[in-house]
Amino acid sequence: MAKKNIENFDLDGPASSDTLFGLPYTVETAKVVALPVPWDVTVSYQSGAAKGPDAIFNASFQVDLFDEKIANAWKIGIAMQDMPAKWIQKSKKLRPKAEAYIDMFTSGKGDKKKMKAILDEVNKECSELMKWVKEQSLSHLKKNKIVALIGGDHSTPLGLMQAVSERCKSFGILHIDAHCDLRNAYEGFTYSHASIMFNALKIKNMERLVQVGIRDFSEGENAIIQNSKGRVKLFSDKAMKEKMFHGASWYEICQGIISTLPKQVYISFDIDGLDPKLCPNTGTPVPGGLQFWEAIHLIEMVVESGRQIIAFDINEVAPGNDEWDANVGARLLYKMSNLSAISNGIKV
Repeated sequence: MAKKNIENFDLDGPASSDTLFGLPYTVETAKVVALPVPWDVTVSYQSGAAKGPDAIFNASFQVDLFDEKIANAWKIGIAMQDMPAKWIQKSKKLRPKAEAYIDMFTSGKGDKKKMKAILDEVNKECSELMKWVKEQSLSHLKKNKIVALIGGDHSTPLGLMQAVSERCKSFGILHIDAHCDLRNAYEGFTYSHASIMFNALKIKNMERLVQVGIRDFSEGENAIIQNSKGRVKLFSDKAMKEKMFHGASWYEICQGIISTLPKQVYISFDIDGLDPKLCPNTGTPVPGGLQFWEAIHLIEMVVESGRQIIAFDINEVAPGNDEWDANVGARLLYKMSNLSAISNGIKV
C-alpha cells in the first residue's frame, strides 16, 4: 500500500472491506501477517471451524482500532494472506469422508479396508497441510514478520510451531484451551485437533508447555502431564477458580502462570478456552472458562514481564448463524497482534 494511503487513512471512517480490519496495509507492508488455514477435517464433534478465517476477516471491519494501552496501535500494520482455495476445497472434500470414518470407528461396525483407505488419505493430506503451513510461515518469519495463524481446527498450527522451532533455540507454548489436546493420534488421525499438543511435545526445543483454562481432559492426558517432569504445566480452570474463591486475585494467578514461561513464548489460543457464552458455536464447548478480558490481561502481563511473543494462533472459531464467535475472534486477533508487536519492540 502506498505511503500516501497510510498517511491519509481515516481512523474514524467506515472500514474498507478489502483488507483485514480495513487497515491500509498489505502482507508486504504489514508487521503482523495473519495466515488463514480454513480446515476442520478431523473435528470429532461439531464442524464449522473451517469457516473461521473468512468469518474473522469479515467481522474485523466492525472492530474499532483505538487501543487503550497502545497509542496509534493501527500503525503497527496487520494484514491477512489470501484465503488458500486449494485447502478450502480439500477440507470440503475430506470432511464427509472423515465423518464416515468416525461413524464407523465409534460404532465398531465399519469395513476395515474402507476405514484404512480413508484414514490413510486424511493423514496424508493433513501431513501435506502441515508442510504447507510450515513453508508459508517460514517465508514470513524470515522477513521478520510476526505470524498469526487463523484456523481452522486446532490441528492447523503444527506447521507454524515447527517453523518457529527452526528460528528459535528454545521457546515455550502458552496454551489457552478447554482441552489438553494431548491425545496420541485421536481416533486414528495422526494430526487430530485433539493431538496438537501431543505433537508439539515432539519438538525438541519446545522447552515447556503451559496449559491454562483446561477443564476437560482424560486419564491418559493427565498421566502425560504428571510424567512430564515439569515440561507440561497445568493451570486447570477448576484449580484457578478455587484459588479465586479463596481470595486470590487474577493478577496473582497470572503471575504464577507467567513464572513458568521461558523468555520466548508462542501462544496457542483455542477459542473454547473462553466462557462458552463468548463462543457458543465452537466445536467442543465446555462450561467454565476465561472471560475475554481475563485472557487479554494474562497476555498483557506476559508482555509486561519482558517476554517475547514469537508467533501465535487462534483456532476453533465457528461463526454459526449470528457471527458472534467471529466478532469475539476478530477482537482477540487485533489485541493479540498489537501485544505481540509490542513484545518484539516494534515501535508505532
